[in-house]
Amino acid sequence: MANEHNIQINQDRLWNSLMEMAKIGATAKGGCARLALSDLDREGRDLFVRWCKEAGCTVSVDRMGNIFARRPGKNNDLPPVVTGSHLDTQPTGGKFDGVYGVLAGLEVIRTLNDYKFETEAPVEVSVWTNEEGSRFAPAMIASGVFAGVFTEEYGHSRADLDGKTIGEELARIGYFGDLPVGGRKFKAFFEAHIEQGPILEAEKKTIGVVQGIQGMRWFEVTLTGAESHAGTTPMPRRKDAMLGCARIVDRINKIALDHKPGVSTVGLVKVSPNSRNTIPGSVFFSVDLRHPQEEDLARMTKALHDACAEICGDLGLAYECKEIWNSPAIHYDKDCVAAVRKAAEESGYDYRDIVSGAGHDAGYISRVAPTGMVFVPCADGISHNEVESATAEDLAAGCNVLLRAMLKHAA
Repeated sequence: MANEHNIQINQDRLWNSLMEMAKIGATAKGGCARLALSDLDREGRDLFVRWCKEAGCTVSVDRMGNIFARRPGKNNDLPPVVTGSHLDTQPTGGKFDGVYGVLAGLEVIRTLNDYKFETEAPVEVSVWTNEEGSRFAPAMIASGVFAGVFTEEYGHSRADLDGKTIGEELARIGYFGDLPVGGRKFKAFFEAHIEQGPILEAEKKTIGVVQGIQGMRWFEVTLTGAESHAGTTPMPRRKDAMLGCARIVDRINKIALDHKPGVSTVGLVKVSPNSRNTIPGSVFFSVDLRHPQEEDLARMTKALHDACAEICGDLGLAYECKEIWNSPAIHYDKDCVAAVRKAAEESGYDYRDIVSGAGHDAGYISRVAPTGMVFVPCADGISHNEVESATAEDLAAGCNVLLRAMLKHAA
């Protein structure tokens, strides 16, 4: 009779599933581009749903396009133990960010089927819509709606740079489900993920026992100066919005260095009129500030506002600095964290406690369910990049830990 201690996932099957999914939206440099709610995202979702049905799961979809694939338990009146992540990628993303957590969950179900292991509670795998926030801001919008952080109307109204909304695109690709968003009780939620940082690899640890997620704030900044001729306008008479942007970006970098281990990023810039021989009259850019401590993150935020006021004042520019997302630092459920640590110990893997520098759907889910995460190393800590890489052995190790941690709640 199989028990949780002698069950092992199928490493080759997990790897092959990852490589098959990676063909959808494959890029020339070996990565993936499956932007949220694009036709390629639909293809990835369709493949996942087909695999889940072949594994005997029932599949449901809510009105934010979140997918839930359920394997029944002995007592289906119990709330399920759930795992999952996301299938959407960055425009130049890798094969593992998000999709590993989804397909590791599927591999858990396939493994339970292999061993004919019946859990007491049902087990589910979830796919959360628009985790990346690359096409639609903010990130993790659908898990945020699920957790009650955002309203369903707000989620549906988020638009991409072409004005297409999440609600419209969900309907277009056939994933505007009929279930209400949220209100589903989870016994526990676990998410497996590549670390997206260099710590585990550098310390030769196979498993990261995730304690929580650092705080994050996103801002949208608009600088307004005056368009004028690049050849005829003397330097002292210019109101150059791009110059203001450059100086603020440099200051944003310094803000993070002054608040270690905080980080700061400007990743999106739109210049208007974007002409070679016209001084930019307007610049729009994003700011991403992160820190494990809320007090330091608040100080970083003040420093950003101070920088905008000072630099724009010096250059004669008008500005707006609007906070569009605030995700406080998160601490995961002690029992779920302990289950991951115990699973790593029982499996014989080297592990360490770690705090996530990146946001994850598990962060929002932790507001409505006991939550934990499993990290595995990725090469050079690189993610959000086509060269993102992880070994089959490490991915299998993380999946084995995920399986055992889930069984501690579901068996």
